[in-house]
Amino acid sequence: MLRYTLYILLLATIAAGCKKDTLHYKKVEKLETNTDSRLNAILFTSHDRGFVVGGTRFDKATILTTDDGGITWALHDMKEAGKALYGITQAPNGYLYTVGFDGKLLWSNNEGYSWNFTQLSNWQSYKDIAFPDATHGMGIMGVSYNSGGIAHMTETGSIYKYDSVAIEYNDIEMLTPAIGFITGYGVVLKTTDSGRTWQTLNIQNDNFKSITALNQYELWVCGNNGGIFHTINGGKDWQQLRNGNDITIPRYNLNDILFKDGEQGWAVGDKGVVIYTNDGGKHWMEYDRFTNEDIYCIAEAPDHNLIVSGGNGILYKLYIDKQD
Repeated sequence: MLRYTLYILLLATIAAGCKKDTLHYKKVEKLETNTDSRLNAILFTSHDRGFVVGGTRFDKATILTTDDGGITWALHDMKEAGKALYGITQAPNGYLYTVGFDGKLLWSNNEGYSWNFTQLSNWQSYKDIAFPDATHGMGIMGVSYNSGGIAHMTETGSIYKYDSVAIEYNDIEMLTPAIGFITGYGVVLKTTDSGRTWQTLNIQNDNFKSITALNQYELWVCGNNGGIFHTINGGKDWQQLRNGNDITIPRYNLNDILFKDGEQGWAVGDKGVVIYTNDGGKHWMEYDRFTNEDIYCIAEAPDHNLIVSGGNGILYKLYIDKQD
């Protein structure tokens, strides 16, 4: 009898934990992309100008551009690259860089109105890229959890140093010319010397996909197992805000995370999931799902609403009322 009672209590606890408030968008707008390629990353460089990059792994590189703040998008198939693009960044001098599968690099010195193609010499699967200064870039690689690396390159894509590791890297963000972070399979790394050396931080137990920062001290990371972690001292200490392995809460596979301020944040993931917090990440609520496609990226639009991109060419603008 005691065993039966404990079983009923466990089920009740799980049911209570899985119960969640469902949030509603003010408006959801599907944006025309004219492609069914996976869309992996979003970058706005001004109030009007923005980019989305993606493609299909083996045969197409896709760039979408907007000149009206994300209302309409023009499709560009970059035939010279011809492989999926996964990351995009803007260097301090304004140059744009996007990188992808088989070491394909495109760079622009005129705000993305034309692009130069460089085949990187090591032909790896590049996931993201960052430039701490105008002449030094770092591309990170990752495949199958157990293979990755960092390639140090010039402003035109000539690799002069390559560090190989047995870990898949997913995201790189430089917060200052000296301070930056890399997320990967089971690791988060930090540099304080512009990427010359990297320190492994005390955080683990997830495939960390993305990092978002208010400044060089306060950051959040999300993992593909659904974990969310927070630091207020630049990565020295981490608090686990969401345990993706907790059976009493919904199971998510998260791909990207965004915080606008110290309270309001969003994370997106597989099967159209968008979750929201208004207390810095301590509690999360799910929005109505508007797609079954995986969502790979979330970004703040110039008008302070949200844009998400994902599988099968999806691009949506999400109009969000501030939640109390």
